[in-house]
Amino acid sequence: MKIAISTDGNHVSAHFGRCPIFTIVEFENGKIIKKEVINNPGHHPGFLPQFFREQGIECIIAGGMGNKAKDLFDQFEIQQIVGVTGTIENAISHIVEGTLEGGESLCKPGGGKGYGIDKIECDHGGE
Repeated sequence: MKIAISTDGNHVSAHFGRCPIFTIVEFENGKIIKKEVINNPGHHPGFLPQFFREQGIECIIAGGMGNKAKDLFDQFEIQQIVGVTGTIENAISHIVEGTLEGGESLCKPGGGKGYGIDKIECDHGGE
């Protein structure tokens, strides 16, 4: 399984499409076989679902995602788990253990505006 985690610093980003980077993790037989970080390739309606499908991504993990994005990912048959918080390493550990739980999207309509993919510092208090 290959997943993409919206990333802000070393934390799961609250704003999927506007996060600065994505952590891409590939698992095989419950073990991590590859982990890489890529810059957000752009926040244009419909672009990221197609981009991630072409990369073989099967699941997106984020703090939040808008309804339009969810619908687009559904069209590309890419699972979404939202409401995830904490560090990237903690999220990955929960994935490996099979205990990752999603919840309500942290991204409310208009909540990501001004967040921007050009962001260079995270909002997690120096962590």
